[in-house]
Amino acid sequence: MSAEAPVEPVVVAVDGSVGSDHALEWALTAARMRNAPLRVVHVRQYAMPLADGPYMPTVDHRLDADPIIDRTRRALERRPELPSLDFDVVEGGPGRDVPRLGDGAQLLVLGSRGRGGFASLLLGSKGLAAAREAACPVVVVRPGEEIKAGAEPCVVLGLDVLNPHDDTIGFAFAEAALRGAALRVVCAYPGPVLVYTATGDFVTSAEADAATSARYTELAGEQLAPFQERYPAVDVEKEVLPGDAAGLLVEASRDAELVVVGRHQSRMPLGRLMGSVTNAVLLHAKGAVAVVPPEPR
Repeated sequence: MSAEAPVEPVVVAVDGSVGSDHALEWALTAARMRNAPLRVVHVRQYAMPLADGPYMPTVDHRLDADPIIDRTRRALERRPELPSLDFDVVEGGPGRDVPRLGDGAQLLVLGSRGRGGFASLLLGSKGLAAAREAACPVVVVRPGEEIKAGAEPCVVLGLDVLNPHDDTIGFAFAEAALRGAALRVVCAYPGPVLVYTATGDFVTSAEADAATSARYTELAGEQLAPFQERYPAVDVEKEVLPGDAAGLLVEASRDAELVVVGRHQSRMPLGRLMGSVTNAVLLHAKGAVAVVPPEPR
């Protein structure tokens, strides 16, 4: 009888900022829901002085103690119902090494802005790099607006019916099932639809708009059907709307526990890319955003 494969951990990157504190709380809940261990990691920047001298402070990286990890461990030591915890320090550069934390993880959780970031930037460079390059789904957490009291839990899925990714759809359904939440599927089509008239003008056409809406609705239904069969307990609400997909998803994020979007697979030698919709949602959505890579891991 073969031994069961170990459960992949949820990984959260901490740096002592308020943003990483929010990410840690989100990751604790995610690990508990998945019955998974939680790996708490601080990516510690190399200290490389340019010259010796009394005014060139350095950090002795031979020391095992790390103040960020020590602070996090103390904050959690008296908490009840904790998942299995592992604390680690990685030496390197956050922009390069944070994405690598997703190797062998089922989820990588980050705060929306780390230490030293500009207040006007909602997502730092390491968060964008991780969302673009990590091998597993990346959740970026920021303090969102309070969800109305009594509102039912909701997960929002941004569905591109012309370029659907089963991994993204499956992640959204699984997350809704774990949370006992409804799944709100937002599908945008270019609108209002314009037609070219004999006089050389472009005018809106209610008939063409209705036909486009019906076509997108049909495609969405076909793509969601296998997952609805797999997750029959998840209540699905489809919204096929004209307009900008990013704007619709940002608006939907106000009432959502999580917004799920996909990451494009680049065919260019430079690697993975994120589309404009995913990038805009990461920068402007309220609450938490999950970016799911399409390729199998």
